[in-house]
Amino acid sequence: MKNDNQIFGIRAIIEAIHSGAVIDKVFIQKEAQGDLMKDLMKAIKANNVNFSYVPVEKLNRFTSLNHQGAVATISPIAFHDLDTLIEQTIESGKTPLFLILDQLSDARNFGAIIRTAECVGVNGIIVQKQGSAPVNGDTVKTSAGAVFNIPICKVDHIKDAVFHLQSCDIKTVAATEKTENTIYDIDFKVPVAIIMGNEERGVNPSVLKVVDEKAKLPMYGTIESLNVSVACGAFLYEVVRQRLL
Repeated sequence: MKNDNQIFGIRAIIEAIHSGAVIDKVFIQKEAQGDLMKDLMKAIKANNVNFSYVPVEKLNRFTSLNHQGAVATISPIAFHDLDTLIEQTIESGKTPLFLILDQLSDARNFGAIIRTAECVGVNGIIVQKQGSAPVNGDTVKTSAGAVFNIPICKVDHIKDAVFHLQSCDIKTVAATEKTENTIYDIDFKVPVAIIMGNEERGVNPSVLKVVDEKAKLPMYGTIESLNVSVACGAFLYEVVRQRLL
């Protein structure tokens, strides 16, 4: 069965996948078994759909009806192709500014970042297909509708996106505390993509190894870190500041 942004029931989700619906994520009950569930997993993996295993209590919060151990969220937006977006941005004559979110997990943080990104004129946001926060009602609400005004691309691996951007002469800068450089040491006037990490672990170490530069925010209090959406805003407005000079 289906409502505005959810599909629940194994057969319904399989049909939605096969029909080409823009499914953001499938939530599957832990330890769920059966032939039909195996068919669902085959469809998910064959179509590279984002999924995660969750306790049945979480599925019950989605719906009080019989979900059969599976609930899918439908994306309210269509995702963009990264190659096309980079090409269009370069051809527009604008200095490219992209934002990469490395497996950000909280939908409200995602929405807050989208809102700030749209305000500063980010050309596109890049997320990984697996392990990223869904584009759901919380995302739309927290973004104040900005999610409909900024292109979002999904990629198989963040590292692949980094390599592709670098091949297009777009500098990649990772936000991380594992550096001596602050954001004020980085030249943001050139084409750039800023990488923000997961709320718990930050930017993946394998990604940190391949980026062009790393930067941190100077911190003078006793708290060692900022919320990722706040930190992202600081990075983006440093880009704005430099490009206004």
